[in-house]
Amino acid sequence: MLKYGYFTRLTVASRNLSKKVSLSAALSALGVVISPLGFEWLGSRAFPGQHFINVLSGILLGPAWGTLIAIIIGSIRIAWGTGTIFAYPGGIPGAVTVGLAFLVTKRLKPVNLKYAAAFAEPLGTVFIGATISLFIVAPLTGPAVGPAATMLRNLQSLGPVFALLFLWIGWALSSVTGAVIGYVFLTIAGRYGVLEPVIVTHD
Repeated sequence: MLKYGYFTRLTVASRNLSKKVSLSAALSALGVVISPLGFEWLGSRAFPGQHFINVLSGILLGPAWGTLIAIIIGSIRIAWGTGTIFAYPGGIPGAVTVGLAFLVTKRLKPVNLKYAAAFAEPLGTVFIGATISLFIVAPLTGPAVGPAATMLRNLQSLGPVFALLFLWIGWALSSVTGAVIGYVFLTIAGRYGVLEPVIVTHD
């Protein structure tokens, strides 16, 4: 009996892993395909599509896999020239905050509240990612990198407070847009019951 239970759990774990890998590959591919859709802000490439993907990956897969997907998309964007080193702090924190928030909101019954975790994305992207970019990544990369040069110049001319607020505003435009699109998509899909088979248990 114990042996049977062990193999049952092993089979379920294997299926979950296969589902996670397949869904991660699909979301990564989608993120790469829509990566040209963005706009410039302070020399860095604002990419609402990344935040849309963060919402989907954080809710459907959890914070760990969401982080992996953000790294994959960011790396490919950098290699293709559609992103910079700031794709990492601009993508990873948002996926983490959405995944963590969904651990709480997934217990809520109303669909519009269940997927409200999507709005945690700007908290990670704007307040964590942009702050790290301005005060850590930009000084480390130096003025040789375009976005870093702009950020460092704003630090000198505007001071840390206004330079940070200016960066927050720009990143919020991208992050909030992607979060809203993700929330609307998940809410509509959730009402039709198509998400339950897709959502993987967050381990």
